[in-house]
Amino acid sequence: MKKYLVTGLLVWVPLGITIWVLNLTIGTMDQTLQLLPEQWHPDRVLGTHIPGWGIILTFLVVLATGLLIRNVFGQQLWIYSEKVMLHVPFVGSIYKGVKQVSDTLLSGNGNSFRKVLLVRYPHPEAWSLAFQTSVPGEVINRFDEEYVAVFIPTTPSPVNGFYFFVRRADTIELNMSVDVALRSIVSMGVVADAETEKHRNGIQNP
Repeated sequence: MKKYLVTGLLVWVPLGITIWVLNLTIGTMDQTLQLLPEQWHPDRVLGTHIPGWGIILTFLVVLATGLLIRNVFGQQLWIYSEKVMLHVPFVGSIYKGVKQVSDTLLSGNGNSFRKVLLVRYPHPEAWSLAFQTSVPGEVINRFDEEYVAVFIPTTPSPVNGFYFFVRRADTIELNMSVDVALRSIVSMGVVADAETEKHRNGIQNP
C-alpha cells in the first residue's frame, strides 16, 4: 500500500507543480493582452477564451524591443530612459539592483559572475558553492591580504543569497561553469552535470 502511494506521489507531485507553474505563467502573460485595444482582444474576435495568446504577444513585444535597442537610435533612447529612471527616488535603487541580477544571469558580457568557488559556509567544517564577483576599491584598500568578493546563493532560488568578502587562500577555485553551478543550486544537487554522471558510472562500473 505504502509503495503504491509513494509511486503515485512521485508521478503527481512534479506533474502537478509543473501544471501549476505553467498555468501561473500563462495567466500572467495573458495580462499583456490588456495592452491591446478591447476590439482587438482574441476573446472578442474569436468569441471564446483560448489561454496562451499572451505568450505570443509577450514574445513579439520582447523581440520588437530587442530589435529597437539594437539600432543606434534605440540605444540612445534607452540610455536616456535609464538615466531618468535611475534618478527616480526608491524606483532607481530597485531597478539598479534588479538590472544587475538580470545582467549577471542573462547577459554573456554583462556584470557576470567570474568564477565558481568553494567557500566555508555556514560553519568552518562545511563548504558551499559561491560565485566570485567584484570587490569595491574602497574595500580592497582595507585588507592587508588578498580578499575576494563572493555571492553565496540560496537554494532553490539563486537570486537570493549572501554577499561576503573572504580571503582568497580560504577558497577553492572550481573548474565548473556558472551554468552548471546554477543548475546544481536550483535543483539542490539533484541535476548533475556530465562530468558528475561520468564519475558516478565509473564508480558503479569499475
